[in-house]
This record gives sequence, structure tokens and C-alpha cells, in this order.
Amino acid sequence: MSVNSGRQSQPSSSVTAKTVLPPPQLSASSPSNNRITVSWAPVANAGFAWDPEGRKGEDGLYIDQMTRPAVPSIANVSMVINGLAGISVSWERDEGVFGSLQYHVMSDQNLTCNSTSSSCTLSPVGCGEVHTVRVSTSDEAGPSDPSGPVVFITFPCPPQSLAVVESTEGSCTLTWDTVTHVNSYTAFIKRGDGAEESCNTTSRSCTYNCTCGHTYLMSVMAFNQAGSSPEGQVLNYTTLSCCPEGVSISAVSTNTFEITWTVSRGAELYQTRAADSSEVILCNDTAPVCALSDLSCDSSYSVVLTPCNDISGCNRACKAHTQITAPCMPMNLMLTQRNSSCFSVSWTPNNRLANYTVTASGDDGTRTCNTDGNSCDITDLPCGSNFEVSVIATSPAGLGLPSYSELLETGPCCPVDLTVDQVVDQVTQAMRNVSWSPATFITSLTSTRGHARCHTMDSHCLMGCITIAISHSGRRSNCSYEGFSSSACCPSGVRLYGMAHSSLRVHWRGAGSSHSYVTELVGSRNNYTCTASPGESSCDVPNIQCGDVYTVVVAPLSPEGSKVLFCAQRIYSVSCAGSNLGTVIYRGKRSVD
Repeated sequence: MSVNSGRQSQPSSSVTAKTVLPPPQLSASSPSNNRITVSWAPVANAGFAWDPEGRKGEDGLYIDQMTRPAVPSIANVSMVINGLAGISVSWERDEGVFGSLQYHVMSDQNLTCNSTSSSCTLSPVGCGEVHTVRVSTSDEAGPSDPSGPVVFITFPCPPQSLAVVESTEGSCTLTWDTVTHVNSYTAFIKRGDGAEESCNTTSRSCTYNCTCGHTYLMSVMAFNQAGSSPEGQVLNYTTLSCCPEGVSISAVSTNTFEITWTVSRGAELYQTRAADSSEVILCNDTAPVCALSDLSCDSSYSVVLTPCNDISGCNRACKAHTQITAPCMPMNLMLTQRNSSCFSVSWTPNNRLANYTVTASGDDGTRTCNTDGNSCDITDLPCGSNFEVSVIATSPAGLGLPSYSELLETGPCCPVDLTVDQVVDQVTQAMRNVSWSPATFITSLTSTRGHARCHTMDSHCLMGCITIAISHSGRRSNCSYEGFSSSACCPSGVRLYGMAHSSLRVHWRGAGSSHSYVTELVGSRNNYTCTASPGESSCDVPNIQCGDVYTVVVAPLSPEGSKVLFCAQRIYSVSCAGSNLGTVIYRGKRSVD
């Protein structure tokens, strides 16, 4: 209709019209780095964007949409140590992208890190780990696909169970357990005096030069592309002590070796072992000297010096030294008279290889003979003389002990101006006093009932013992003469033997079985006595003090208990062997004053 100042007109006839559709509401997203997806909600009655008359609808809304970022490319993966061990991951940045990017690093060992720069560190990590690393990035459009996996192995773990074997002299082998993900090993060896050595290998052992008596500090490091292992076990190893040098073995006596040597490096104790076919003698000492005693005579001993210490034990590879002991003492000495001036001396052979010297010592001088057998003749002996006969053996090992001496009596010289007076002495019970001119030594009184004799340096003697016979062995028997018995005879063959438990046994050959005997041992510190009943030919003296010289007298007792006073004295020395008795050595015989 129209309107003016007058009035309004009638309305026109009606017409139907349609409005333009509203614009769709767009929604956009980027499903990948090269695509954008646009979507909108349906608009009611929408057809085309123009009406049938060709008129455009209202302008639609414009929106901005970014694509997702490209997949990152990992440039480098390496180890970093900043207090904690970590894996540094770096990648290439795309500088042409729009907007800010956030990078996300992942490991299949549940480690992650985020960064807006071109690197990131995964931590903490340990030795010998295998990590599969991926990187993704994101922007306002969303995250990219993860990068391709990169497998990275961390630095190796330190080798364990280090051990050393001394394979040969001067060569040691260091071994350890196998470590995974390792390319090579380096062993470090440092000697106690500062010398150092290293060894590179791909195996799990290393051989190095080692000398005896040293302490070594050893460690092993493992290597791979990520680096070296951390410091691990340090092995402290001391090699076996050095074998002693300058070994000297000397025989200080017939049954004792003195062994000396130079101090060997690394040794705290020395074990000395001497062995023959039947026995082993040991000596342990911290000093470089040892005495081995109580050895068997005429024996070959293998002597081994073994150095030891508390750390590495004993070096059992030291060479043996052979030493032979002195020859044995000749035994069972026998004297056989060949004529008035010659005696044959024989003995039991008890050495493998030895020379023997027979010595007859008396007031008329000394006579000797030598042999490598078991008998020897002593000649040119004067009449009326007494000789002490002994035999001694020698060998390349030295001089042995002399045998027990035997008394040799040559035939008597004919006396001049012999007179015999009958006397009776209450002490000696002598029957005859015999005198003669000087220059003879043996007197014999003979009757139809028997005979007696005495030895003296004087021109007279009292004869206190009458016997019916005297044999070479000295066996005698008592007899009565003119209705009464003479005094008992002194025993012969007196010997002194060492026994167990610091005891000595005195043995003799008695003149009969009807008398008791008393034994006296007189020393510089102690005196001892023992008594044997009739018929006995020995007695034991206990608790003897060793290291002294003893005068030994064995005398018969009269029925009244008095001791015969004219028996000869014998001198023996008794040595010590530790706390026990040692060797008993006969020193000679002395007549009663």
C-alpha cells in the first residue's frame, strides 16, 4: 500500500517470497601433514549457493586450518653424563612450518621427554640397556606420526668375577665374566712398585707379565659404541713368593745340616723339607737359615726350600737340592792278633762308599792304617803297650763319627829283677805285691789255681783279683785261692748309651754273676748312681742333664756292700738335641790314681 497526507491506499495483492539460506558452520581438521578435512552441519532447505534467480546467498564464514606437522627425522642418539646417565636424542627442525611445535621423545623402556627445541634427554638410564627410541611432534592441528625407531645400546656394565691364574713362571692370566653388548675390553694392571701395563682384547681373558713376590691391582673396563663401562671391581692379587737363591747346605755335624739362603721377595715364612727314602725332616722359620738335625748317616737327602706368605700361600715349584750326610760310624769293632806286633782290626761295613782310617793311640805314639774295605792291619806295635783303637769313615760328604774304641794290649815285655811279696790289704784285698825293674807295663801272677795280672806305669802293683781265664772278649770268672776269695774283678766293656726320656743306659761285661755292681756318673753339675743286682749287666740312669761331660765308673760290691776302688774311669760327653739327649761320645779312659 501507499500512504500520503491524505490517506493510505488499499493494500496491494500479496506476493510469496523466500529468503537466502544462512551460511553453513564449517569445521576443519588435519588428519595428516598434507591433508585438511572440512566439514559442516547440514543447512535446512539448502540447495545450491544461489537462488533460482541467480542471486547469491549471504557470504559464508572463513576459517583457518593448519595441517599436522611432518614426521620428525632423528638426527643423532648419544650418551650424556650430567650427574645422571642419559640418552640425548636430536632431530632436524622444519623451520618453514607455521606456528609452534612441541616434540615428544619416547623409549620402550618407559622413558619420555618433551622439548620445543631440536634435542631432548631421556634419563636416567643404566649400563647395558637396549632402548628403542621414537620422536613425534605436534602443533595446533595435532600430533604427527612417530618417527622410525632407532635402537640404541647404552654403555656396557663393568666386568665382574675377576680372577688370576699363574699359568707359567712369569706369566699370569686375568679372566672375567662375559658382558653383553660389548665390542672390546681393556685390562689395567698396576704393580706395587708403580709399574703399569694394559691389555686390549675382544675375549674375556688377558695374559700379562707377572713376577714373583709382587702385589698387583687389576681392573677391567668394557667398551661399545656408547662409551666405556663405569669403574668396576678392583682385584688385589699377590703372586707366589720368589724361590730362595744362594742356597748353601753344609754339614755342621754328622747328622745335622745347616741351610742358608738369601731373603726372597714376598716370603714371610720358609718351609725347609729334607726327605730320603724313609723319613722326612721339616723346619719352619722366618729367618733365612735352618738347621735340620737327627738325619740318618750315609743317606742322600732331597732338600726343598718353600717360601710362603699369608696371602698367596706357598710356592711349591722351587727346585730341590741334593745333599749326602756323613758316613755312618763303624760298628762291631773286632781285634785279632796276627803276631806279637801286628793286630788285624775289622768291623761291620755299613756305608755305601767310604774310606776308613784305623787309629791306635797309646803312650808309644799313634799307629794308623787306611782301607776302603772292612779290615785293616796295624803293625809295628811294641810289647807291653796299651792302645785305644778306633775306626772313622770318610766320604765326599765329610767325616763320620769315630767308632767306639777298643783296648788293644800287646804281649808283655819280659820283666827284670822280678820279686813277689805276699800282702793283704783291707781295702783292695790284694794277694801279692809284685815289683820289678822299670820299663814294663804288664804283670801276671800265675798259680796252679789260676792267674792274675795288673797294669801300671810304676815298678810295682797290688794284685787284687785272681781269675782262671781271660779271653779276648774279656769274660772272666771268680775263684777262691788259698781258702779265701779275692776281691771281685772290675767289669770290662763299659759302654754308655742314650735312651728315651732323657735316660742313659750303662752296660758292661761282668766277671761273674755273684756280685752286685754300682755305677757312678760324676758331672760338673750333677752326679748320678744306679745299682745292678747279681747277674745283671746294665742299669738305667734317668733324668740325665745333657750338655755335660761325665766320668763313669762301674765297680763290683763286696758281700758287705763296700765298693771296689781300683776300677777304671771312663769319660763320656752327652750333647743336647733340643730338650732331649743328643749324641753320647766316648772321650777316653782314665785309671784310678
